[in-house]
Amino acid sequence: MSPEDVFQAVSNSRRRRVILSVDRSEDGVDANELSVEIASRENAVDPSKVTGEQRSRVYVGLVQNHLDTLDDLGAARYDSRSKLVKPTAATAPLARLIREVTTECYTPAEDAGE
Repeated sequence: MSPEDVFQAVSNSRRRRVILSVDRSEDGVDANELSVEIASRENAVDPSKVTGEQRSRVYVGLVQNHLDTLDDLGAARYDSRSKLVKPTAATAPLARLIREVTTECYTPAEDAGE
């Protein structure tokens, strides 16, 4: 992947979540499962508490935009018929990059009340 493609792949939080999730899966991840996982994180609720509206909002964004983008860039392989997202050779290096940047750059707030 070119540096521009890498930056585009990781420039969106939903795409980063997809990359991290797909990296943990050998057989791929269903778009519906991804939408529940991402909606859960975005709404700070347990996956079992994600509402249909929350899941649907994320799902539409994934299938209409993010999954095709990741596929076009080669960051993940998306089959629009089966709605399955599988890793490519670029997925693991991208996931490592995301984890490293997140770890190195994250600074917890000193006072969560502020």
